[in-house]
Amino acid sequence: MKKHYRKENDCLNCGAVLEGKYCHNCGQENLQIKESFGHMMTHAVSDYFHFDHQFFHTLKPLFFQPGKLTTEYMAGHRVQYLHPVKMYIFISLIYFLLLFKNNQEFERENGKQTTTEQNADELKASLKNGINNNAFLTADQKKKLTHNLELKADSIKKVNLLAEKADTIKTYEQYIKVQQALPKEKQDNYIEHYLMQKKFKLGNNDKNSNELFMESFKHNVPKMMFFLLPLFALILKIAFSKNRKFYVEYLIYSFHLHCFVFLFLSLLILVKMLIPESWVTILSVLNTAATVSITWYIYRSLRVVYNRSRLRTISKMIGVAISYFIVFAICLVLLVGIVAATAL
Repeated sequence: MKKHYRKENDCLNCGAVLEGKYCHNCGQENLQIKESFGHMMTHAVSDYFHFDHQFFHTLKPLFFQPGKLTTEYMAGHRVQYLHPVKMYIFISLIYFLLLFKNNQEFERENGKQTTTEQNADELKASLKNGINNNAFLTADQKKKLTHNLELKADSIKKVNLLAEKADTIKTYEQYIKVQQALPKEKQDNYIEHYLMQKKFKLGNNDKNSNELFMESFKHNVPKMMFFLLPLFALILKIAFSKNRKFYVEYLIYSFHLHCFVFLFLSLLILVKMLIPESWVTILSVLNTAATVSITWYIYRSLRVVYNRSRLRTISKMIGVAISYFIVFAICLVLLVGIVAATAL
């Protein structure tokens, strides 16, 4: 984007004499005050989203030269590249918006698909006729099977009746009574029970407890991922301790790697949106190609940044992946517990 600079060499902000396009005293750019509306808006959007030369200079090494962005940044070549933290915040925002939007559309589509079930009485009558007309069964066997069928049918009716009553539950005490009347295998598990307790305690009857939980969970997942970045950097520092790098260097690589993965997956989601769900083979090939591409990128970036042999890089990569998966699983469980305890 072409910028319009002033011919005068005095800074309009602090009055210092300029020797270039930027003030050495306050850092303000010596741009023209009077500019068109289109130029002003374009410049504002460019500055806010970094859609200028820095953005495109950063994209090329980020995508096509694994590890180079980290080595360049740590070598002090930083002006032409986006700051890792700012870049991560922007890219992760895009990724999680696309991810959750895609999941919502998937749930909506599945919600439209309904299955028809036979009436319990008709099913029972059909089974009884089948038993009675079976020539290979004795009279006693037919009697026992019919008796068992009656018991099963009554049990199903009772469960369905209790389930229908559960839709009209207004208090936590009613919920407990319904749960106690159900067979053990039909009762809610501990988490569902706890969520229902929180729901009635806070008087949140306008939304389903699962919906409330999922909304809060989605809201907190990006925060969890940001919290995981320093932990991932710590895992790298332990795995590549012989490189004797500062912790911040591992952190910079962590930001760059996650930026690539999130941006790559964002593009994958956009491509999948254009492909019909019936093209199962193509979607499967895309998923496989994405997994291979990300795996190769991680391997290559680790080799470039930490300069280890192929075999050593692969072994370190596997160890880091296992450690990160364990940490991710622990953080996910903690997030579920925190959301259940505080969000509802």
